[in-house]
Amino acid sequence: MVTVLLSVLSVLAVAAWIATRRRLDRRKRLDDADIRQIENAGWVEVDEPLDLDEAREEEERFWNEDWDEPEPW
Repeated sequence: MVTVLLSVLSVLAVAAWIATRRRLDRRKRLDDADIRQIENAGWVEVDEPLDLDEAREEEERFWNEDWDEPEPW
């Protein structure tokens, strides 16, 4: 029973890793020309519009993250 559960969890972890890698590979990579355009014009052309729902979810995850308290001086 435990080995079956571990096997299923392993398959799910590998599938999640593959899905994440594919999603990251689809994103546009900035090259030197893009960075120069951002510096000069303040914007860069993208192939697809931003996914505002995904950006909102990332922002929520960021602000809901537990933060360590700073060390006292």
